[in-house]
Amino acid sequence: MGPHRIVLDCGLRDLAALEAARDRIETADLLFCSHAHSDHARGVREFSQRFPQVPIYGSEVTAQLLPLNWLGETVPPHLCQALPWQTPISLADDLTVQIWPAGHLPGAACALFTYHSPQRPYTVFFTGDFFMSNSRLVDGLPLEALRGLKPDVLIIEGSAGTVRHPHRRQQENLLASTIQSLVQQGRSVLLPTPTLGIGQELVMLLRSHYQFTGQDITVWVDETVAAGCDLYLELMPEFPSSVQNFARHQPLFWDERILPRVRRLGVDGHPEADCPCIMIAHREVDLSDHCRNSNQAWTVLLPDSFATAMADLLLATSSDPGPTLGWLQTLVPELESEQVQLDTYQLTTHSDRVGTTQLIHNLRPQHVAFVHGKPTHLADLAGLEELQTRYQLHLPSAGNEVEFPIGDRFIQPAAPEPIFDGEITEIDDSVLLLLPEALTTDPRWAALADTGLVQARWQGHELVIKGLNQRDLMRTVTSSDTPWQPPSCQTCRHQREGRCRNPNSPLYGLQVSPEGVCPVFEARPARAEQDDEASA
Repeated sequence: MGPHRIVLDCGLRDLAALEAARDRIETADLLFCSHAHSDHARGVREFSQRFPQVPIYGSEVTAQLLPLNWLGETVPPHLCQALPWQTPISLADDLTVQIWPAGHLPGAACALFTYHSPQRPYTVFFTGDFFMSNSRLVDGLPLEALRGLKPDVLIIEGSAGTVRHPHRRQQENLLASTIQSLVQQGRSVLLPTPTLGIGQELVMLLRSHYQFTGQDITVWVDETVAAGCDLYLELMPEFPSSVQNFARHQPLFWDERILPRVRRLGVDGHPEADCPCIMIAHREVDLSDHCRNSNQAWTVLLPDSFATAMADLLLATSSDPGPTLGWLQTLVPELESEQVQLDTYQLTTHSDRVGTTQLIHNLRPQHVAFVHGKPTHLADLAGLEELQTRYQLHLPSAGNEVEFPIGDRFIQPAAPEPIFDGEITEIDDSVLLLLPEALTTDPRWAALADTGLVQARWQGHELVIKGLNQRDLMRTVTSSDTPWQPPSCQTCRHQREGRCRNPNSPLYGLQVSPEGVCPVFEARPARAEQDDEASA
């Protein structure tokens, strides 16, 4: 920005890639670390060693969470300088920064950099990873506080592409039901997680969700994830008021008195051989022994974003499994005997298409640069007509410099070509859809054509086609004729005309939200739903 150089995050495992730009980095004004997740921060300590003259900034919470990326190693006490929320801070005579919470992770921040030139101020807004919805331990990005900033350039993550996610509470309810069902079947559940974020969210979910309240289940947490829990407890004033209120009445994480009990793996013992349990452990640690040396059957639940990598590993198509999932390959005999099963779950911490476009429209930038996501996902976002007609869109690639000319005249960027024309032909009692062969060059084709079967459904006036993979087919075979729905007032037999009619419910007589739920939920019989639809 003008004469200033700013480094945004440093999640590289090996900083050798920075040597090509060493001259520019050595003269950088600062490194801004958006949050403490390893893919954004694991290279910060080595960066400080190589470029000690470059100051590092982040939020107060990020500054305290950063050392968890280097457990057991020496970390300088003031590696990261803390910035206050929503206060412009001068970094140089003509350069300021202002940060806001970004959701996603405690301490995660988005930042507005302003270069005050003699002609006019120039602004760049960097989102880092952001999440619009509230989660168990983090409030969502405060959209109202950012409305109308009109930055010249917006650098925004596009991890989720144009996918639309279910409501966060629906995801939590489905995950809780899945875990409870597995435990009732006598299976132990293993949840590999990173050091920060999802691990602590899962502990809090199991501690506070109505399906687990009072259940005689032990939740084991390994030492790495436990270190994150302990540090969270030191940052309690920074958490949402709902979390602080919970902590006033019972411990946030470690508790032996109130069920389900939460224990530290190793420190408080180990799982009993004949009793189902839930284990939350760091994903880069070899967790195979827990599954192998047990009388219990195990189910390993992985985030759905790992589904493709998981399949590659088990099919031995990945020559370099890396540290994250490599230990799964040692469980092939157990997987074949079904002593160990693999499944996925969805618990998003990144904004979907709706949240991403909503933030862009509220900020109203001139330039939008999509980063931090699969190229196909970023191209999908750049292909949205609602964005193409309003903003200058950019898809930066590694190693190539991108300039953002600032002016009053809007230049329509060239649109990507993600659309394929085809033909539909009716044949006897079926429909034949013909698409060009060029479609198969897209890396997503392998997932769509995994089994050669697809599922189609109407979405408004559009027909959406989804590929069915092996796991989808297994769910179809084992499921009943009636599709399962998560518990909610919308599907409860006692909900009538928007009010609860169950005298045993704490919501009795009250008007209820369709997404609401209570401990005495009873599913509406399938026949009753059909009768309701017929009468409607």
